[in-house]
Amino acid sequence: MSDPDLTLYGLRLSGHSHRAELFLSLLGLPYRFVEVASTEQRAAANFRHLNPLGQIPVLTDGTAVIADSNAILVYLAAFYAPESGWMPADPIAAAEVQRWLSIAAGEVRTGPALARLMVVFGARADRATVHATAARILTFMDGHLADRRYLATERATLADIACYTYVAHAPEGGVSLAPYPAVQAWIARVQALPGFIPMPASPIPEQA
Repeated sequence: MSDPDLTLYGLRLSGHSHRAELFLSLLGLPYRFVEVASTEQRAAANFRHLNPLGQIPVLTDGTAVIADSNAILVYLAAFYAPESGWMPADPIAAAEVQRWLSIAAGEVRTGPALARLMVVFGARADRATVHATAARILTFMDGHLADRRYLATERATLADIACYTYVAHAPEGGVSLAPYPAVQAWIARVQALPGFIPMPASPIPEQA
């Protein structure tokens, strides 16, 4: 396999961008990061050519273009680390990883991620509903992790990468992690993985 020609288009303070960049780092792959910070940049024709929806992140690998953070994770695991276990070959384990990718795109996005988005980027949503969603998914995760080291299997998988960033940064949205010791222990385990890189802290002071 020739050296990769990887460029990640994203925003440093975006959890979706971070999960893609984190996985690139965990795999030890060289890449370029192109900051796409403004809505004007995402609406520009050259970026819409990469993703007609105007959303970040987008990964290019030579002529291949992959949009959506979870899709990027799946692509990188399948193409660059197919035997590594990040996306297990066992059907049951693979289904469990997919379940957590759906949770990352569902309850994590509409709970901890949206709470942070409201504080950091001024998004509008019903705070009580968002915080209730965050509490529900974090309570579920804490129970799930009470006797497990990682979300899907006995080792780290794409499930953990997809869910980590917005859960770890939930306090930036006013969602305390104090009631969830198993989640906190899981966060520490992810942060101890070789090649881990943090997302920059939000300039907004934590509210919890």
